[in-house]
Amino acid sequence: MKKADKKTEKTGNKAVKTTAPKKNRPANKRLAIYRDDPWLEPYATAIDGRHDDAIRKEAELTSHCNSLKDFANAHQYFGLHRQGDWWVFREWAPNATQIFLVGDFSDWEEKAAYSMKKLENGVWEIHIPADRLRHGQHYKMSVHWPGGQGLRIPAYATRVVQAENAAIFSAQVWDTAPYRWQVEHFVPDTRPLLIYECHIGMAQQTEGVGSYIEFRDNILPRIAADGYNAIQIMAIQEHPYYGSFGYHVSSFFAASSRFGTPDDLKSLIDRAHQLGIAVIMDIVHSHAVKNENEGLGRLDGSHNLYFYGDSRREHPAWDSLCFDYGKNEVLHFLLSNCKYWLEEYHFDGFRFDGVTSMLYYDHGLGKAFGGYGDYYDGNQDTNAITYLTLANKLIHEINPDALTIAEEMSGMPGIALKFRDGGFGFDYRMAMGIPDYWIKTLKEKKDEDWHPTSIFWELTNRRADEKTISYVESHDQALVGDKTVIFRLIDKEMYWHMMVGDNNMAVTRGIALHKMIRLVTLATINGGYLNFMGNEWGHPEWIDFPREGNGWSYKYARRQWDLVDRDDLQYKFLNNFDNAMVELVSGVNNFQALGIEKLWEKDSDQVLAFRRGMLVFVFNFSPDKAFSDYGILAPVGKYRLVLSSDSPEFGGFGNIDENVEHLTQYDPLYEPIGKEWLKLYLPPRTAQVLRLTRSRRKK
Repeated sequence: MKKADKKTEKTGNKAVKTTAPKKNRPANKRLAIYRDDPWLEPYATAIDGRHDDAIRKEAELTSHCNSLKDFANAHQYFGLHRQGDWWVFREWAPNATQIFLVGDFSDWEEKAAYSMKKLENGVWEIHIPADRLRHGQHYKMSVHWPGGQGLRIPAYATRVVQAENAAIFSAQVWDTAPYRWQVEHFVPDTRPLLIYECHIGMAQQTEGVGSYIEFRDNILPRIAADGYNAIQIMAIQEHPYYGSFGYHVSSFFAASSRFGTPDDLKSLIDRAHQLGIAVIMDIVHSHAVKNENEGLGRLDGSHNLYFYGDSRREHPAWDSLCFDYGKNEVLHFLLSNCKYWLEEYHFDGFRFDGVTSMLYYDHGLGKAFGGYGDYYDGNQDTNAITYLTLANKLIHEINPDALTIAEEMSGMPGIALKFRDGGFGFDYRMAMGIPDYWIKTLKEKKDEDWHPTSIFWELTNRRADEKTISYVESHDQALVGDKTVIFRLIDKEMYWHMMVGDNNMAVTRGIALHKMIRLVTLATINGGYLNFMGNEWGHPEWIDFPREGNGWSYKYARRQWDLVDRDDLQYKFLNNFDNAMVELVSGVNNFQALGIEKLWEKDSDQVLAFRRGMLVFVFNFSPDKAFSDYGILAPVGKYRLVLSSDSPEFGGFGNIDENVEHLTQYDPLYEPIGKEWLKLYLPPRTAQVLRLTRSRRKK
């Protein structure tokens, strides 16, 4: 094969062109990232530089301790802690001139008994007799600074509550017995990782805010029955505005109290572990809420305590504040935050939100990222990159089985590569190009223009050295102003024609394609698969949290589970199919690691077939063409149908005979490669999976 001057590189889920490295350039022997992708060698200075930056910073942070795990203990020093007969409270506020603790215990007045003492390095401290503070009392800091004063919630508060009938938050004294875990050590099943993305508050049927306990008792059993082995929970860290979906965090160490107590959340996680379900937290370290009364903004009166103090302070697109990752105190805060959630709540890992925004000084806004040079053009935030690298090292030092996922859309190489190999250390990256591809296809292409070559390319176009989380849609595609896949397919007909037996053409088409899109996406994973709650069975409408524009209604901030539970509606067919395809891949050990061998693709027929292990996946995307005895080159042997999207159980027409065994037909032309013709009946808009049951003919 001739070497080309240009090579197609895979960035996330899009292909770009880049210039090949000079042949006489010596390969970097130290980091495996160059061995896996030699086209990165021209950028070795930048890649080696970020790697060495992390090594230097780790050495600096751990110069007085043994490890990052020992360093990341800020939450054990700062905040409110019971120590024998005393309460000890500390806060980092170097710009403050005086700080009082105020609360129920002081009638919310500044009193000398609760005046804090300033120590070295901007740390303030107070010791309070244990009998003066009681469990459940509310408190804040009254902080004075040059030219001003304000009430502030402590940065390390682990319990923050909102006053009834008022948008006022306060820290709360929390003094309960330690939670008694039923499952002490849980190891996630990642073979493959099947994630059910969820939101506690909107998971319930009724209009209102759901609770941790309701989720534990009502939703976890559904998830377990559906076959998913992980949940990814949004909006855990406390946030003042419910409609922010939890992405404008105010108190980073406090589990949102609108859903219940800390023990309630722990019992949810404990129950999930008993069911074999890992619990991943959607953690937000990419920015923080601007609110000063609830958040970290101007906690001590200064603009640059935790955030940048210049033009970089405010995120230009998110109306939020950007952390200054160059400060060791900020690293101490964020790294300790990771450790806190792992150890205190037994989370199994994190999905890091907004990683792209952290990587670049311009937050990656409006940039196409068309080649490797775009990743190494001096626009990279080396401090943020160092933080992300150290966070991954710390997390896996605390729990080697922990899972970390990067929500990263630019395609930065090395995100999901181990640090020792030259990467950032994430276990997975979100394949964010896949939902974009499906939306674009549904919006812009006629059914007869769906090309298998394009579909297969998009779903398998990724870096060979990184694992991804593939998905058709997440919460992003379900928000008001957008549309879910099922709503794009069926639209308003969902309101009138979802009854069983109502053979509406739009509904029939939508159900057929909904199943095919999900199966082909799941079948091509190389790491894991994600689904947002309810989307597996085609939950109608959108998500819209209470806001002024909708009269503060909870109508669309819930999940209508009764729809899928009804026998007279067709939602059950989609749920049955999702259960079946999840069970199928779950029954194959390390399914995600099996090679994907393309067996057949023909755009004019709209037929695609590929093989993974003993399974052959066949798709006919044609809206109107049925094929009899359609030949697909497959390994020699006997095949048995194990899944058909056309089954009546899944809302299909039953045109595929599920009892027929298929024996491949000999063709001398393909004997050298061990392939023969697998002849199948392919109805329009159907998918089927066959298992190779006997690999050789009897002579």
